[in-house]
Amino acid sequence: MALDVVRTYYGETLTTSADLKTSACCSPQDMPDPLKRAIAKVHPDVLAKYYGCGLLAPEQLEGARILDLGCGAGRDVYVLAQMVGANGHIVGVDMTPEQLSVANRHIAWHMDAFGYDEPNVTFLEGTIENLDALDLEPASFDIVISNCVINLSPDKAAVLRGVKRLLKPGGEMYFADVYADRRLAQPIKDDPVLLGECLGGALYWGDFTRIAGETGFADPRLVTARPLDVEDAKLAAKLGNARFYSATYRLFNIDALEPACEDYGQAVIYDGSIDEHAHAFVLDAHHRFEPGRVFPVCGNTWHMLKASRFAPHFTFIGDFSTHHGIFAGCGTDNPFEPSATATSPSPRSGCC
Repeated sequence: MALDVVRTYYGETLTTSADLKTSACCSPQDMPDPLKRAIAKVHPDVLAKYYGCGLLAPEQLEGARILDLGCGAGRDVYVLAQMVGANGHIVGVDMTPEQLSVANRHIAWHMDAFGYDEPNVTFLEGTIENLDALDLEPASFDIVISNCVINLSPDKAAVLRGVKRLLKPGGEMYFADVYADRRLAQPIKDDPVLLGECLGGALYWGDFTRIAGETGFADPRLVTARPLDVEDAKLAAKLGNARFYSATYRLFNIDALEPACEDYGQAVIYDGSIDEHAHAFVLDAHHRFEPGRVFPVCGNTWHMLKASRFAPHFTFIGDFSTHHGIFAGCGTDNPFEPSATATSPSPRSGCC
């Protein structure tokens, strides 16, 4: 079974991050200074067992309750434990006993380093496809993160359904993963090394957006993306023409979101008060909000800000009383107009 292959690869085959054969699970070197300082407080044994796609640290985490899917030895859990503070809590889930043993062994060490009287982390053994079995309270998490893990799952829809159940209304899933530019051939999916290296289980990006919508997460928002190079000649030969990307997405648990970006004449103004983002807040690859500027947005973006933890940091203009059609520049303009075939977005585009 695929899960057995993954469990063996991460529990026995890999001993440190140096054993990885591709860059799919390697972290980019550039990251904000606060995250560098937080990583510096993580135990070396935990750092040595890190196999993720980067460090997932969404904004405005103080006091938040966060679930980390596929937490491994707990590096991201211990970094975020510093961000949420003593009043927040991080729950890490992983199916690999060897990894969880490392994570649990160092709880007291980290709490002492962080200056907390009580642990604000919990580690649970289980599969991310069966979150219901972990006795976690529905609608109890502000944020769910996952760092280069969902591609390893044989049932990605089940993962997203479980996340939907556990997120609070307005909560978000903020996660990095590996995606392919096409549907992969079965021999690639079945190869144990390609699967363990986060390539064999990569979803075609079009299938990801479809599955997200089917599980209740309309309008996935791409935050960042980078191409992956497979330098191992034998692995590259097995992959053929397939190309892979590491990407970070936001999925919001907001039932009012629509499949497309609709225009209701709305706008928002950012006040500059999100921690570490005084000069600009980046919601996704198409939305960078500078303080004091009136920024036209589609109805979905308006909801993502209004119904989430970001609401106190914005002024909201407009309502949903008048619909003006599709939001210009979102790639789904009126198909009956000649402009629908244009390759460049409308100059008034403020949305995706």
